Amino acid sequence: MRLDDLRPAKGATKTRKRVGRGPGSGHGKTAAKGHKGQGARSGGTKGGGFEGGQMPLYRRLPKRGFTSRNRVEYAIVNLKALAGFSANAVVDPDGLVTAGVIKKADRDAVKVLGDGEVTHALTVKAHAVSGSARAKIEAAGGRVELLGAAADAGTQAGAGRALERRGAGAPALEATNPEAGRAAGRTGAGAPAPEATNPE
Repeated sequence: MRLDDLRPAKGATKTRKRVGRGPGSGHGKTAAKGHKGQGARSGGTKGGGFEGGQMPLYRRLPKRGFTSRNRVEYAIVNLKALAGFSANAVVDPDGLVTAGVIKKADRDAVKVLGDGEVTHALTVKAHAVSGSARAKIEAAGGRVELLGAAADAGTQAGAGRALERRGAGAPALEATNPEAGRAAGRTGAGAPAPEATNPE
């Protein structure tokens, strides 16, 4: 067999209907559109949802709320789906793809929920973990590690709280250096007025 011998299967292709090519074709003159009327005009068809001029359904229905531009669509994984992992195994997005729990396209945003039980220790790495899932994993001797932006946000939040604690717990100047405190008092509000020292 040669390449130029290849043909589509019978019935797989159909000749295009050529209109407006003269009366001999059977589709000449009005080009199969008939005489006059909306359907004979260029662009005469109306789009989906058009109801002849009355208020269409998509405008009659009330509108409420909005969809956030920053919304993250997570691939949901419940604890019962982790039963196939052996003890002390590392459960990460790539491992979930290999196990067939999630699709490869969903591994950039994985959230673990607490439906089910964990019977042995696991190291779970995900982008988000619910409170109940974290509690069950840690109760079984495992641990949770957050990935991506969630981990960075947690680190930044922890650093911010540490700075706040450090600022709130900083001792006063007088407590750390009494001499500096007394000097500040003498140069500030505690200094006597000029009239009191020199009546003239």
